[in-house]
Amino acid sequence: MKNILVVSLLVCFACSVVVSSAAVFLKPQRVANKDLDRNKNILEAAGLYDKQTGQNVDIAAEFEKFEIRVVDLQEKRVLSDLEASDLGIEARTYDQRKAAKDPAISKALETREDIASISRRARYSVLYLLRKDGDIKTIVLPVHGYGLWSTLYGFIALDGDMNTVSGITFYEHGETAGLGGEVDNPAWKAQWSGKTIYDDGGVALKVIKGAARAESAKFNYQVDGLSGATLTSRGVENLVSYWMGDDGFGPILDGFRG
Repeated sequence: MKNILVVSLLVCFACSVVVSSAAVFLKPQRVANKDLDRNKNILEAAGLYDKQTGQNVDIAAEFEKFEIRVVDLQEKRVLSDLEASDLGIEARTYDQRKAAKDPAISKALETREDIASISRRARYSVLYLLRKDGDIKTIVLPVHGYGLWSTLYGFIALDGDMNTVSGITFYEHGETAGLGGEVDNPAWKAQWSGKTIYDDGGVALKVIKGAARAESAKFNYQVDGLSGATLTSRGVENLVSYWMGDDGFGPILDGFRG
C-alpha cells in the first residue's frame, strides 16, 4: 500500500512538472498567436485583409506599414514617442484592458457617461495610422463595450477625413451564435464601409432596428440592426458613440482634422 502511494505521488509530481513546463514553453507561442490575431483584425478593419477568404497576405509586412501612437484620453492628445517612453508605455505591447483595472492610470465612469457599460476607462490608449504620401489614409481605433451577454472588443477604421467608416471588426465577445454573434458576419460588417460617424459635430451613426433604407436622408448614418439581437445592436451603437465621443477618441480625431 505504501509503495502504491509513493508511486502515485511521484506520478502526480511528474505530471505537474510536465504541465508547468509545457505552460512556460508554450507561453511565447500563445502571445505570438494573440498578437497575430490582433494584427489580422486591425488589417481587416482597414480593408487590407479578408479573414473569410484567408487571402495570401503577409500579415507582418502589412502591419509594419502602420504607425502606432499612444494617446492620452484625459489630456485629449497624441503623445510623442519620448513621452510614452517616459511613462513606461510601449505602444506595440500596451495592454489597455489591463490598464483599465489600475486606478492609478484609469478612471471610473459615472453612470451618465458610461453609455458603453465598461465601468472604467484607461487613461491611455493606442491608435494605428496608415499614411500615403505623408497624409493619413486610414486610422484604426480600438473599441469595446457591453452587448447582451459580454463585452465586445474590436477595432473601427476611419478614412483620412476622420469621419467615414472604412471598416469594423470584433475579435472577442460572448454573444449568442446566430443572433448577437452575427457581429462576425462579413455581410453585416460590410455595411459599415462608407457610413458617416459625425453630423454637426456629434456622433450620428446609429444601428437601427430593421434595415437601413437607401431612400432615407439618414441612410449614410444608419446600419442594419442584428435580427433578434436588439440589445447587442444597441451595445454596438453605444460603444461606437462612446469611443467616437468626447470621452473617447473624438477630440483626438478633431486634432487630426486640424
